[in-house]
Amino acid sequence: MSDSALDIDDPSTSPSTVAEAAARQLADETGITKFDVALVLGSGWGGAADLLGETVAEVPAERIVGFAKPAVAGHGASIRAIRIEHDDDAPTGEGAYGEDKYALVLGSRTHLYEGRGVRRVAHGVRTAAAAGVKTVVLTNGCGGLNPDWAPGTPVLIRDHINLTATSPIEGANFVDVTDLYTPALRDLARSVDPDLDEGVYVQFRGPHYETPAEVKMAGVLGGDLVGMSTTLEAIAARQVGLDILGLSLVTNAAAGISPVPLSHAEVIEAGQAAGPRISALLANIVRKL
Repeated sequence: MSDSALDIDDPSTSPSTVAEAAARQLADETGITKFDVALVLGSGWGGAADLLGETVAEVPAERIVGFAKPAVAGHGASIRAIRIEHDDDAPTGEGAYGEDKYALVLGSRTHLYEGRGVRRVAHGVRTAAAAGVKTVVLTNGCGGLNPDWAPGTPVLIRDHINLTATSPIEGANFVDVTDLYTPALRDLARSVDPDLDEGVYVQFRGPHYETPAEVKMAGVLGGDLVGMSTTLEAIAARQVGLDILGLSLVTNAAAGISPVPLSHAEVIEAGQAAGPRISALLANIVRKL
């Protein structure tokens, strides 16, 4: 069977087989045989890709096996290969910037609430690993429980609570997620911005926003941020051996904390307002990886 004929939803085909096929297609389409870092850019974070360096190739996501057009306004529709601009403060010599480094920017994210299945949610990070990536940066726009975090505040994800009632891992494969969001990467991010706060991200299934009672429950459980993405991708990324940096953009106060009704337009507006600042932050972090 050809790579393009593989069906990610076929239970007889393993997710890794489809990811390897997608990585081969990306190499053919972009001319890049090995990527160093992958970025999944959620609401508000898209501008970071333009600051990383030169885009050497851009591919419509649906052209690659297992990917599809985004279903959410504000999300990109393509996969980009970017030659990372060198950080003048980075070390030199072998293993540093002796050769070009490339970022794989996954603008087209599949959310669980789209009903396409958890395999498609995890496909991006699995493909990244198959393409040689060692580090993935997962970003999102979310609701905040901390009243001190105004809309536009970036927050490092320290840990998460998965309330989707599912997992991207299939079969009896037991994966340690004790330090899921790599501590050394959080330290690196704080070296760029020492004022970055940390929090626990809680993923609900969506697509409806959380009720005030659910937000209160999330807080009782130890959550600081609520949203509809990221945790399943992070679990899949750890299964394939990636280091993970998670960053949330607080786009609104969560239900019951916010005095106004929630809306996706509010999320997009907050992301656009914070975009230049958080994009520069993320680009500076990635250049130090």
